[in-house]
Amino acid sequence: MSQDLVRYRAEWFESLADARRDILAGMVGTFALIPEVIAFSFVAGVDPQVGLFASFVIGIVIAIAGGRPAMISGAAGSVALVVGALVHAHGLQYLLAATVLGGLLQIVFGLLKLDVLLCFVSRSVRTGFVNALAILIFSAQVPQMLGVTWHTYALIALGLAIIYLAPRFIAWLPSPLICILVLTGVSMALPMSVHTVSDLGQLPASLPVFSLPRVPLDWATLRIIAPYSLAIAAVGLLESLMTAAVVDDLTETTSNKSRESTGLGLANVAAGLFGGIAGCGMIGQTVGNVRYGGRGRLSTMTAGVFLLVVLVPLRAWVAQVPVAALVAIMVMVSISTFSWGSLRDLVHHPKMSSMVMLVTVAVTVATHDLSAGVAVGVLLSGVFFAFKVTRMMQVTVTYDPESDTRHYTVSGQIFFASADIFADHFDLRDRAGRAHIDLSDAHLWDVTAVGALEGVVDTLRRHGTLVELVGLNQASAVLVDRHAPLVRAEPGAVSG
Repeated sequence: MSQDLVRYRAEWFESLADARRDILAGMVGTFALIPEVIAFSFVAGVDPQVGLFASFVIGIVIAIAGGRPAMISGAAGSVALVVGALVHAHGLQYLLAATVLGGLLQIVFGLLKLDVLLCFVSRSVRTGFVNALAILIFSAQVPQMLGVTWHTYALIALGLAIIYLAPRFIAWLPSPLICILVLTGVSMALPMSVHTVSDLGQLPASLPVFSLPRVPLDWATLRIIAPYSLAIAAVGLLESLMTAAVVDDLTETTSNKSRESTGLGLANVAAGLFGGIAGCGMIGQTVGNVRYGGRGRLSTMTAGVFLLVVLVPLRAWVAQVPVAALVAIMVMVSISTFSWGSLRDLVHHPKMSSMVMLVTVAVTVATHDLSAGVAVGVLLSGVFFAFKVTRMMQVTVTYDPESDTRHYTVSGQIFFASADIFADHFDLRDRAGRAHIDLSDAHLWDVTAVGALEGVVDTLRRHGTLVELVGLNQASAVLVDRHAPLVRAEPGAVSG
């Protein structure tokens, strides 16, 4: 048996105790999925069962094909925001077609191993992503706490007390599950005016059925769905890979991001073919799953399977679960998701890193778009990094009157952001007979850097100065020879 197969089997569960823990954690994830999936369905302009069907199908497929065990995936809010306009303009069938195409694009992304792009997401951006998510998770619960009776607040308080105190007495059963059972029993035994799951939307009465999207298979359809499919693919991959990175940190393990990308694509293709909306990793539900013991693929599978197990045959009972219980769970998840240590780090970390984290949070919360926040954070990180590297580039200038030579000693990285600063250190009106440019401690990274060097050398030569380049490393020399061969063309003027 190959090592990969042995590892894959271990990712499901290694003992009965692990299986029990994953099943219970997955059940908690199921109840955490229900209110958000229904809410996201309304955002997308589709019936709640479209989101619930998607979460069921995605949960099953991603558990088998994904690369990050214990991660909960389903119909997510960011995807719902992307496709709302498509549903409004063209209807559900075009959404299903866009979901299938978006899934195919994600499969290609995974097969090409483009997940390496996640390396450009700095720690500050990841921290901002997590903190913004915690804020959004909490803010999503606020509407459920407005315009309600005191009974709702009492149930939420009781639910939070159960969640935080129950583990001291009952360690084998996740406290959020205890919260759901107790608060449901209280609300049924003592009739009170509180919202229940049935008030959030219609629950499905049957299993999803396979069906191809009913759209014309022509270029006109492709032109309509292609932009939305690209957005679905990009947003879904970003959230899933970021969520996988968070789980890696929480569990101190690694995951296969390429397989996760491919698995998400397969899951979304399946979701579209079974009448569901596209989805991705859901960090709130995932963190809750991990916090309460979910570690293997079985917890992900349970969250998907249990979703329809409880919604179809037991939907009459699930409908009676008070929303206050779900609010209490999600408040706990938001508190545990937020990186409280990052508040202390604002004082101790470099100001630029702290600014990147705060901007990521601000943009994400303002737009309710995780991809926008991460994109701005990555862009800002790149700008700050370029600025810091530019400041490290130095040119020391000395003059030897005996040989009539101006010595330029360059150190640091020369690229598009520092090329002009590099060129400004040269006095192009200098009439010294020789110019000695030492690049031993420098590196030329791009054509902008080569262009700056070429401009300096050409100008000095036109003024009759004999230019001597020394210290070009091999990579820089290759770049110069390829894009500015005349820089090294003057006989006796260049040494490597």
